[in-house]
Amino acid sequence: MAKTLELQFNTAFNKPFSITLSDPVELVNPVAVSAAMDAVIAQNCFSTSGGNIVAKKGARIIERNENDIVIG
Repeated sequence: MAKTLELQFNTAFNKPFSITLSDPVELVNPVAVSAAMDAVIAQNCFSTSGGNIVAKKGARIIERNENDIVIG
């Protein structure tokens, strides 16, 4: 099962912006995630078409199951 951590932000023009990280550690610490998101906003290290990242919107773990289909 593949897992990703998605950090969701809003930009200056109120557009959504997400950063997706593969294979997050188990038992994700919400305080650490929030602090990392604050650092992304403070560092202004990403350029988006919707302007600067200005606010945290949310974060989530996404789990994806993949099952190969054997064909002839």
